[in-house]
Amino acid sequence: MEEVIKTSNFIHDFIDEDLEKGVYDHVQTRFPPEPNGYLHIGHAKAICIDFSTAEKYGGVCNLRLDDTNPTKEDTEYIDAIKEDIEWLGFKWGKCLFASSYFDFLYECALILIDKGLAYVDDLTAEEMREYRGTLTEPGKESPYRNRSVEENRDLFRRMTEGEFANGEKVLRAKIDMSSPNLNMRDPVIYRISHVSHHQTGDKWCVYPMYDFAHPLSDAREGVTHSLCSLEFENHRPLYNWFIEKTELFKNPPRQIEFARLNINYCITSKRKLLEMVNEGIVSGWDDPRMITLCGMRRRGYPAAAVKDFINRIGVSKADSTVDYGLIEACVRDNLNANAPRAMAVLRPLKVVIDNYPDGQTEELEVEIHPEHPELGKRKVIFSKEIFVEKEDFMAEPVKKYFRLFPGNEVRLKSAYLVKCESFETDENGEVTCVHCTYDPESRGGNAPDGRKVKGTIHWASSEGSVKAEVRLYDRLFTVENPADESKGSYKDFLNPDSLIVLNDCLVEKGIADSKAGDTFQFMRQGYFCVDKDSTEEKLIFNRTVPLNSSWGK
Repeated sequence: MEEVIKTSNFIHDFIDEDLEKGVYDHVQTRFPPEPNGYLHIGHAKAICIDFSTAEKYGGVCNLRLDDTNPTKEDTEYIDAIKEDIEWLGFKWGKCLFASSYFDFLYECALILIDKGLAYVDDLTAEEMREYRGTLTEPGKESPYRNRSVEENRDLFRRMTEGEFANGEKVLRAKIDMSSPNLNMRDPVIYRISHVSHHQTGDKWCVYPMYDFAHPLSDAREGVTHSLCSLEFENHRPLYNWFIEKTELFKNPPRQIEFARLNINYCITSKRKLLEMVNEGIVSGWDDPRMITLCGMRRRGYPAAAVKDFINRIGVSKADSTVDYGLIEACVRDNLNANAPRAMAVLRPLKVVIDNYPDGQTEELEVEIHPEHPELGKRKVIFSKEIFVEKEDFMAEPVKKYFRLFPGNEVRLKSAYLVKCESFETDENGEVTCVHCTYDPESRGGNAPDGRKVKGTIHWASSEGSVKAEVRLYDRLFTVENPADESKGSYKDFLNPDSLIVLNDCLVEKGIADSKAGDTFQFMRQGYFCVDKDSTEEKLIFNRTVPLNSSWGK
């Protein structure tokens, strides 16, 4: 497997320095998602950084599910996370759970209590917010802050045994209520939650907070470099404090932060993504308009293109916003090089070739991919009745229109030259059929006398095509920053044309047995893949990307 992060970056510079100084003699990383939703493109950046960094140094990257909040977590999400990582082509060393460390974390909490560095607090959540202070004002100490070690031990034991209700008490670290870093103002490290856990069942009714569980799990696991996004930079002093104060580890991990991935025309908030799923704005987590990895996979984005995108944006320390067109360009580049070609007519208009023999059909050989002759050729069937795109005919052509119109000759891709003779309309004046004649000597699309023909169009014959449903997907939002609540709800900016469903499309018979995920370039249309809803009775294709971007810069 190719290395994703091919060039050095500041993370690797730090690691090189640590190895050179002998701080560590190996590299171990981890990817620690919370299983409370599906992974999105932002997670792909973290996955690539965590796993490829370990690969570069011959180390190991573990998958550790941060399941410290059982009210929001589900095994469905765990399975999806594993599938997404494997789809991107990475392999974890071990699959672990934060809940596997619950006994150890509980002992760490007791160590802090015994050192006078943790206490049981009776303040309500609202009171704690009031006591916390602001960025410009110090916080106030809780009246319960100076309980004795014995009392704190007893209360924490009783919390664990289920004596108290949810929210009645918490365990807090005793640090500094006047610290300029709000994270250091006596953070909560355990809360009561009478809920069953997907891994530990009903063993616990107290659960550790992320900021407490995360650093200690890293250290216990043997992680050398804890790589995380920039919003955790202010948490680093707390990360180091918990490891330092427990005094259990001689060689603790080093936390290094990188800029998270911000991409325009997208929403990556798990809460809002879940809201869109629950309210039916999208069909599910894997709706091809979603920025989730499973949605991108269903839309036909190749994993290699996603990794190419992550590689192109690089690893930096400064936050920035990436244009969505870049990932579409990466997908387009990949599929242009790899996707087999096929012809599909999405909005069919019947064409009858009047001088073609009745009942005759012929097989034409067409390249599967013009840049990969080793793939061979495919066969398409030509007949008297064919179909072209409605937009490929105009009764009264505009200037520089070189497709079908009365008296004009065009090239049918890989077939013949045909000349438009006449057309039929219905009672509403809509064109229903175009009549043409063909040049029998022009098989392959070349005029025997060398005459110039400007227009080339694709087609599908009535004998050599099958019906299909085609779903034209586009960006879900019409504005660059739909998450900007100062301008209104993200629901105000939904793109009404993000999904257009076309029925009665026609595709070559040769791709009728394609399976979910198979990808093609439909000539002159774009790149499409077979959807998971597709059956033998009903073919369904999703548009992955058009041939060219239709969005302005």
